[in-house]
Amino acid sequence: MPKEQSFAQRLIAWQQAAGRHDLPWQGSRDPYRVWLSEIMLQQTQVATVIPYYQRFLASFPDVGALAAAPIERVVEHWAGLGYYARARNLHRCAQQIVTVHGGFFPKTAAGLTELPGIGRSTAAAIAAFSFGERAAILDGNVKRVLCRVFGIAGFPGATAVDRKLWQLAESLLPETGIEAYTQGLMDLGATLCTRGTPHCPACPFADSCVARREGRQKELPEARPRAPVPERRSTFVLITDGTRLLLERRPPSGLWGGLLVPPEGEPDEVLAARGLVTVDCRKLPDLQHAFTHFRLTLAPVLCRVAAPSALAEAGREWLPLATAASAGVPTPIARLIRQVASAPD
Repeated sequence: MPKEQSFAQRLIAWQQAAGRHDLPWQGSRDPYRVWLSEIMLQQTQVATVIPYYQRFLASFPDVGALAAAPIERVVEHWAGLGYYARARNLHRCAQQIVTVHGGFFPKTAAGLTELPGIGRSTAAAIAAFSFGERAAILDGNVKRVLCRVFGIAGFPGATAVDRKLWQLAESLLPETGIEAYTQGLMDLGATLCTRGTPHCPACPFADSCVARREGRQKELPEARPRAPVPERRSTFVLITDGTRLLLERRPPSGLWGGLLVPPEGEPDEVLAARGLVTVDCRKLPDLQHAFTHFRLTLAPVLCRVAAPSALAEAGREWLPLATAASAGVPTPIARLIRQVASAPD
């Protein structure tokens, strides 16, 4: 590419020639579809998002359908994607769009940031793709691209560095072609300027990238100063009558909000509180699961109980053991359930 082209011109030309053009949410200016894809893509890779996006659209084809759905059903469709606050905010946002905005999305990035779960960068992406607004995005991939190409030092999450990156991002915006430019930033960060092993020779900025010239691709962007990762441990009581498994729905907020999980606590107390008669209990191997801010050790105990007289109570569900892992359960809980389903009697 000609060196004299601006950053935006080079990026747009690259995106049109080598960027992604066949993602299921592309080619539409429907803000509902754009918004849904942008929320799902936060901290989640495209390959993981695509089947969730398609299933979600099949069940909730527009913002009105999403707003009218029970939150439990929305969260169950999200199970496995992680960061479940996104699902709860998605539902709240849909309801606010319907009740406050008459079912229509605000047409500016500024207006979109007033909605639950939509930050500055996500709002800019929605406004650019849906309404053609000239607005800057700055998600993790874009920060990585800008830090490397322009040699921006410091942890991008630090206030001063974040401010500098926003100023840079806004200064680079093209006068026209905002959709291709925005998609180009996303594509470059996701396909070439990757975190682990960037594919520098194919990059449109290979001849001008500061990180490449100085051999600092692995150093930029600089990592967050490390702090000890908190460790937590919790006992989960997997209660079965031989064919069914008892799961209980979490409160709407907090860890795994709205999802189905086995009861937590000491087995004797858990079983007594639910009036269940124990046949036998045994410990299963621990399972570790890493969250963003802590690491959880799940200590499962499998308890066989006599068939309960009542199978349904508010917030409690007895599900077939063979299919419980595919219900609306978090990923580590699904692993525990599969372990139980395959365990010998």
